[in-house]
Amino acid sequence: MGHKKSIPAAWGQRRTRYDPPGLDEAIAAAQGLTHRVESQIAIAAQLIGLPEDEVRGRVLTVQAQTRPSRPGVPRGRQPKIVVVKRRGLRAT
Repeated sequence: MGHKKSIPAAWGQRRTRYDPPGLDEAIAAAQGLTHRVESQIAIAAQLIGLPEDEVRGRVLTVQAQTRPSRPGVPRGRQPKIVVVKRRGLRAT
């Protein structure tokens, strides 16, 4: 009935490529995790494997250029609640 196909030999030789994040990517990730500058420096340094002293200047520069603005609800206001209901299929 069914003929079982074998897996090509080249598939067993595949390797996963590891590209560590760049400095700007690591800083963006750290900013997404915390608002504290010292924590951002520590996180970014750990992600790219550099000492914190080398990362500190770049984090402070990026922090000064772009003030973090988190989308969301202004203080003192409650978010508007939206309920979405999925309708079933109609029989035609």
